[in-house]
Amino acid sequence: MNSADLGRRVGVPSTALFTDQYELTMVQAALKAGTADRRSVFEAFTRRLPEGRRYGVVAGTGRVLDAVENFHFDDEMLAFLRDQRVVDARTVDWLADYRFSGDIWGYPEGEVYFPGSPLLRVEGSFAECVLLETVILSILNHDSAIAAAASRMSAAAGGRRLIEMGARRTHELSAVASARAAYIGGFHTTSDLAAGFRYNIPTVGTSAHAFTLLHDSERDAFQAQVDSLGRGTSLLVDTYDVTEAVRTAVEIAGPELGAVRIDSGDLLLVAHRVRQQLDELGATETKIVVTSDLDEYAIASLAAAPVDTYGVGTQLVTGSGHPTCSMVYKLVARARSADPADPLLPVVKKSLGAKSSRGGRKWAARRLDEYGVAEAEVIGTGDVPAELVGRQLQVELVRGGEVVAREPLEAARDRHIAARSGLPMSAMQLSRGEPVLPTEYV
Repeated sequence: MNSADLGRRVGVPSTALFTDQYELTMVQAALKAGTADRRSVFEAFTRRLPEGRRYGVVAGTGRVLDAVENFHFDDEMLAFLRDQRVVDARTVDWLADYRFSGDIWGYPEGEVYFPGSPLLRVEGSFAECVLLETVILSILNHDSAIAAAASRMSAAAGGRRLIEMGARRTHELSAVASARAAYIGGFHTTSDLAAGFRYNIPTVGTSAHAFTLLHDSERDAFQAQVDSLGRGTSLLVDTYDVTEAVRTAVEIAGPELGAVRIDSGDLLLVAHRVRQQLDELGATETKIVVTSDLDEYAIASLAAAPVDTYGVGTQLVTGSGHPTCSMVYKLVARARSADPADPLLPVVKKSLGAKSSRGGRKWAARRLDEYGVAEAEVIGTGDVPAELVGRQLQVELVRGGEVVAREPLEAARDRHIAARSGLPMSAMQLSRGEPVLPTEYV
């Protein structure tokens, strides 16, 4: 396994200030009260799926591990905290030595989840665990939202190829994270070179309308592209007249033309016409790529069209209407001291209505029916029932502050395909509905 398989982590800056001020002020108060070292358990979960969604997708776990590993305060950060009087001198001194030394368990990346699923369990002292709240949630909420949208688009595509091309529609760093999450959710390639470099995701790209408009004629533009990139390139055919462009493309590249891309118009109608024209011109192996504000619904509507590849941008990197998963990070158990022998006491915030949650250090398992299809997400505290021991979902990610579960991105991608295929068939429906699995507490 080489470094490219795991993602290039060189030059990763400290993540210590990717947090909210109250995380640090809680540490200050706990240090003064003598409670900062109390053994604690925090869990990340969501109380509900985005409206109408039938399952969620865990993504960002690998980035969380990087963030935890790089969560430390350098001299410049400490000076900022001191000069701005964010916390007192004692707390600054404590932060100077901060390194997470606890344990983290969680759903492996690519797994599906449901309301209440304990996606991440962070154990250690109160102070070291509470500091990680914001950075963990910011990563999981963003990446899981993108992966869920990607998964729905992948299901709608029915095996056809998908290109992630949303870099220009979001923040430059979010674009890289989005490409990674989309790959986990089922996309095949990305247009973003930073994502390709950092995570070894296959990259693609040829030309835009500007390249055609640069030249004196469409023929000149096509000739220049084929001369440079070869006959297997993809030519953009909707700058002027699509029919004329397809004819010119095949004249220049011959039947070896790799693909034509359509970026506007009635994609269903135009794709059929282009396919017929390509076949008549002898370019029977030339693929058709469609782009233009696609989402899972548009992809599904093109199921009957002779489309080979979909390129998706805006709707993907914004979670197709749901840019966050509403995950929370809650203290669910704590001891009265740092002593490992001191029993953990379940704790829970007393809330009314939708903000209610359950205390206690939880395990999770997925129960299958007689046909091997998932039928329930089972969550409990204490001993795991014997029949569910082999179906537990959480895996060890960090032990004693050391990451123990890094894996190639392909593993998360393959895991998601397997997890999604193990759900009831109704999980693939795009119509609004309830979570496809009930959450059962035992």
